[in-house]
Amino acid sequence: DPVRFISNPSSGKMGFAVATAAENRGAEVVLVAGPTRLFDPANIQTIRVVSAREMAGAVFDHFEAADIIIKTAAVSDYSPPEIADHKIKKGAEEMDIVFQKNIDILRTLGGRKRPDQFLVGFAAETRDLRENACKKLVEKNLDMIVGNLVGNPDSGFSADTNRVTLFYPNREREPLEVMEKTAVANLLLDRILERLS
Repeated sequence: DPVRFISNPSSGKMGFAVATAAENRGAEVVLVAGPTRLFDPANIQTIRVVSAREMAGAVFDHFEAADIIIKTAAVSDYSPPEIADHKIKKGAEEMDIVFQKNIDILRTLGGRKRPDQFLVGFAAETRDLRENACKKLVEKNLDMIVGNLVGNPDSGFSADTNRVTLFYPNREREPLEVMEKTAVANLLLDRILERLS
């Protein structure tokens, strides 16, 4: 309803860092951002969305024109099929909420991508990072995936730093030390450009 919502603690900092780093290198960037307290980065077309459905629409609208697609967003896998126009008032002792599966934006992009496009995903996990990230890499037809274990103060949601591992289709992996998200963004772009060249 307009008062209550179900979400996750993602701050958007990693996505904004990647977008800014790419723009600083001369890229023409479109940033599709969910709810965040961050300000729109300078010289970047920023599209603000609220729901997973809106994010999918905005991403699909710009996908064909993109050379490199980096999906950092922690998009909800499920959402309620109906949103109330007004606050749901307290009533019964219990209340059931039914959820429906959201479109898998990354999987859809992986199925549509051209050979000349480079698609990167992120995997925020709480355990079995290598297994879960590699599975996502293959199932979603990605060119690279950035995996991190969330829950530590220096890594993941809301932190200014991140500890990530880069995974590639040849089963190679590159674990990185804890670093500022801006440094992660620039290293990620370096690795993408190495593979494109």
